[in-house]
Amino acid sequence: MHGGAGEWPREKQASGLNGVKAAAIVGWKILTSRGSSIDAVEASVVSMEDNPVFNAGTGSALNLAGSVEMDAAIMEGKQLNGGAVAIVRRVKNPVRLARIVMEETNHVLLAGLAAERLALNHNIPSANPKTRDRIRAWKQGLKGFRKGQTGHLSRNYRLLEKGLLKGLDTVGALALDARGNLAAACSTGGLSLKLPGRIGDSAVLGAGLYADNSVGAATATGVGEIAIRAAVSKNACELMREYSAEASAKKSIRMAGERIGRGLGILTLDRTGRHAVAHNTRHLCWAVLHGSGEPNANIVGTRV
Repeated sequence: MHGGAGEWPREKQASGLNGVKAAAIVGWKILTSRGSSIDAVEASVVSMEDNPVFNAGTGSALNLAGSVEMDAAIMEGKQLNGGAVAIVRRVKNPVRLARIVMEETNHVLLAGLAAERLALNHNIPSANPKTRDRIRAWKQGLKGFRKGQTGHLSRNYRLLEKGLLKGLDTVGALALDARGNLAAACSTGGLSLKLPGRIGDSAVLGAGLYADNSVGAATATGVGEIAIRAAVSKNACELMREYSAEASAKKSIRMAGERIGRGLGILTLDRTGRHAVAHNTRHLCWAVLHGSGEPNANIVGTRV
């Protein structure tokens, strides 16, 4: 699982690593109890949504208007079923709602009030996801905007007139269970200071995540617009038909960087359990647990 690509300040790195380790243990306990990969990735992402160090669930980044709008998705690799939600504001665990979309509706993606009504109907708790740190970051970001320090969001600043690669810490998880079923899940508050109504890659199957038992699973993190345009998670899975998990991760990030731009990271997991981490950002907070013992975690993977 990962806690997001981008720039992790030194003072938050230990908390981030502890968070992804804890999430790995949550998922691993389910797998070693003969639980399913879909249960494992959901529980792991819930663990990170409940941890305010991550930009997902509690602790989500604020948009330009100072509101939280969260996206999440989940997918299983046996029948290629998936569910996603976007622009939800007060749902405690958006990934749980994404699973309800997958299992209880005929749709793949629900957004806004309709998604929030579904959450209420299924007794998913509401919550205020804003934290003091995110409010402080929002205020600082607005000051930067007024000074012309627009970074990645230069077009948005031009709209505001009549880098901000921080806040990219989406969370994601991949799992392979004892029955050979793969699953992926991801959740995010999105880019800090994004335009209201913006939907990122975490709600898009093939971009923020993908799972296919015949090849592997992947989940992306970073600038969502790049991940969507490159269909980076689906691309990584297709590459695993010919290449290893490691080569596929590197190639998918390199291809996106060359064609569109830098600012992405990806986790890959093939159908045999081999895994890889690749990114072209400064940091990517991740952890893996594939046997007894403690999770292996790091703040960087393979830089490409």
